[in-house]
Amino acid sequence: MSDTAIHVQLKQKQDYQFDIHFGGTVPSFMGDEPAPLGAGLGPSPVQLLAASVGNCLSDSLLFALRKFKQAPEPLSCDVHAQVGRNAEGRLRVLEIKAVLTLGVPAASLEHLDRVLSTFESYCTVTQSVGQGIAVVVEVVDALGQKLK
Repeated sequence: MSDTAIHVQLKQKQDYQFDIHFGGTVPSFMGDEPAPLGAGLGPSPVQLLAASVGNCLSDSLLFALRKFKQAPEPLSCDVHAQVGRNAEGRLRVLEIKAVLTLGVPAASLEHLDRVLSTFESYCTVTQSVGQGIAVVVEVVDALGQKLK
């Protein structure tokens, strides 16, 4: 398997506002720090990190279920990033918790136990981020039953 290089370009608009360009046909958007540093007119770097973890986990879960020809849609994911001070007093992301919710009851899906035991290991972003930040993952079904 060959490596893939991803390129994202950021261009400062003003202060802490940066236009983020992904290339090709992917729309760009603006990132910004929240007040008092920035104006909060776009997602912050921590929000983008949390979104990346949640998006990758959601993709991995959906892919794993679809391999077994299961239809869990619509999936949703709530991600909470805990920001606090480290031993040196610097702000850091201390933990990320993602709660994925299936769009259907667990009983309607086949091979769910197998999927739940493996899908995280295929999530490129979460497995990479998890080497430095604690990542907690929960999965619940459409009825609110905690599955993982």
